[in-house]
Formats: sequence, C-alpha cells, structure tokens
Amino acid sequence: MSRRRSHVAMVGVPAVSHVLPSLEIIRELVARGHRVTYANDPAMADLITATGAELVPFSSGLPVADNDWPDDPIAAMGVFLDDAIAVLPRLRAAYGHDPADLYLYDIGGYAARALGEAQGRPVLQLSPTFVAWDGYERETADLWSLPGADAFRARFATWLATCGATTTDVDTFSGRPPRALALIPRAMQPHADRVDTDTVTFIGPCFGTRADQDGWVRPDDAENLLLISLGSAYTRQPEFYRRCLAAYGDLPGWHVVLQIGKYTDPSELGAIPANIEVHSWVPQLAILEHADAFVTHAGMGGSSEGLYTGTPMIAVPQAVDQFANADRLVELGVARRLDTADATPDALRDALTSLVADAEVARRAALLRAETRAEGGTIRAADLIEDMLP
Repeated sequence: MSRRRSHVAMVGVPAVSHVLPSLEIIRELVARGHRVTYANDPAMADLITATGAELVPFSSGLPVADNDWPDDPIAAMGVFLDDAIAVLPRLRAAYGHDPADLYLYDIGGYAARALGEAQGRPVLQLSPTFVAWDGYERETADLWSLPGADAFRARFATWLATCGATTTDVDTFSGRPPRALALIPRAMQPHADRVDTDTVTFIGPCFGTRADQDGWVRPDDAENLLLISLGSAYTRQPEFYRRCLAAYGDLPGWHVVLQIGKYTDPSELGAIPANIEVHSWVPQLAILEHADAFVTHAGMGGSSEGLYTGTPMIAVPQAVDQFANADRLVELGVARRLDTADATPDALRDALTSLVADAEVARRAALLRAETRAEGGTIRAADLIEDMLP
C-alpha cells in the first residue's frame, strides 16, 4: 500500500495490442492503493475493469473492430487525430471536476496530453512500441512530402492552438513526450544509443501473474513444442495456417499449438494432424515459457514475449512495424524471417529445423532473455510512476 493514495488516469485506444502492454502496470497501481481511472472505448471494458480500474467510457472512431485502416500513412495518422479531437470533450467532462494527479496515455492518446497540459498536471506516455530517437524527424522527412501531409499538419496545428495544450509544435506534441516509459525490450529499439534517456526509460515488457488467464500444461509426450500465432489483429490467414499444418503436421517429436484468431473458422483448415491443437485464442506467454520455437507475425508484443522467454522465432510479418521488427529479431540473432508469400510448407519446416539446431541462436536467446528480464518490468514502471505523483 502506498503512503499516499492518488488519482491516476490512463487514456488509451481500443486496440488489444495497445491495451495489453500496460495492463499489469494498471493492476499494480490499483494494488498499491491508488484510485485508477481508465478512459477507453467500452469494447475494452472487460480487460480494464479486471484490473480494478474504473472505466471512463468514450466512443472511439478508430477502425480496430474490422482492422480497416487506411493504406495511406497520412490518412492513418488523420484517423488518430480525428479521434483525439472527438475524445477530448469527453475527457474534459469526466476530468474537469475530478482531475487526475497524473495522466498516463498511450501513443495514440493525444487528447490526454492536451488535457493534462491544459490542467497543468503531469503527463507520462506509456509506449507499447519503439520511441523517437535523435534524428528521427530528419530521417523520416520523406513522410511529410506525401500528398495530404501539409493539410494534416495544418489541421493538427490548428487543434493544438485551440484545445488548451501548451505544446503547440506538431512534431513535439505527437512524437516527443515530456516523459515516457518504453514498454519494450531495449534490444528492439532502433538506434537505442540515440534515444534521450533523460525523457525515456526502457522498462521492458510488463507482465504479472496473469492469474486471470487459464494456465497451460505441456503434454507429457511433447518432446518439442512449437507455438504459431499471428497475434490479435492480422489473423485472417487460412492459407498460411494450412501451410503450417502441412509443414509441421506429424513432424516427429513436435507438438504444435496453433492460434488462428477470431476471424478464421477452423473448418477452413481441413484435416488437423494429431500433433496439432487449434484454438482461436491461447495464453501465449504461458505457452512460450515452455516452447522451443515460436512462429510469430513479429508484432511488438509477440516479439517482446519471445525475447522475455528466450524462445527462438520464425518471423512472418503481416503489416505496419512488423517488417522492421522481423528484421531486428534477425539482427539480434534469435530469428529467421519468412515473408508470407515465401512461407511454403518446405520453407517453414526448413526454417524450424535450422533454427533449433543453431547453437548460436540458443546462446543469443538466453542472453537476451536475461537482459530483458533485468529491465524491471511492471514493478519498476509502477515505482517510476509513483515518483511522478505530487
């Protein structure tokens, strides 16, 4: 129990991959006796309220339910800006007469930073992915030459000038938080040596007991264990799953757990080999603690869990930052990369065989496992948050 009970507010976006990374921090703050409110779309209510936090509901316009994001990066950023503009009045209504002592916010939670600055309250970003580094704006300047970029920046600047924020520079407001906790292994951060560690602290993935999740028991006859999961969003991949069944079905000595998500019907897969179990969802971290290899889409969550458990990976990226993450895992010496088009049954099987036979991969995975766990995770994050409380 903390010596002083404070009101901590978290403002998130309704994407599972953005909620899960910081959820155990919220649980820990509640356990320490703080009052924690969590503003998000009701679609995330069950995850949030299970921590003991109080849901502050708002309706989000982000296309997370159907994963229908614009292909154009400027348009995608515009979706987040539109959501922030719409959400800010709801936050003002909830926190105008009940301000938080500290506002935590997701990288997409622009409205939280605006509100905190307007109220003169401290703000802290909880980043579920990599952060900006020295030179980031210069090295990504090509983005701002795309069609629509000038109009987007002008609209963002107009909003900042009128919403009560004290930070009115678009680049600073959107990409340079005054203080941030990066909830990823430092090993996954591009140009980590160029990150301003006066404002950013690498915490590593934040896990707890996950007592609310079902455990998983490794079958007694499983000489080797393989987990296949494309995460929570880009899982409508029946053809890829069929290739996995062909690659690993009846592979001597291997038991396989295949997570197919909620968008694929198991009947689309055909006959399931006896050594493969298929689920729409699995307790991924619990299985990775036992796994000998992991076929992953290389999302930041899955990549972090693979490093945390020291599990060698076959990265099959699907979208957004996953391609860069896959390359980073290869650079770290713990993964093989296969693009979806190249992930034939033969290629998948060959990648697994070479991966688990590589002694250097095992050595690197063990080293990075130790480094990742040493970063502090949930307890260190909660300690640093409490240090910011007035």
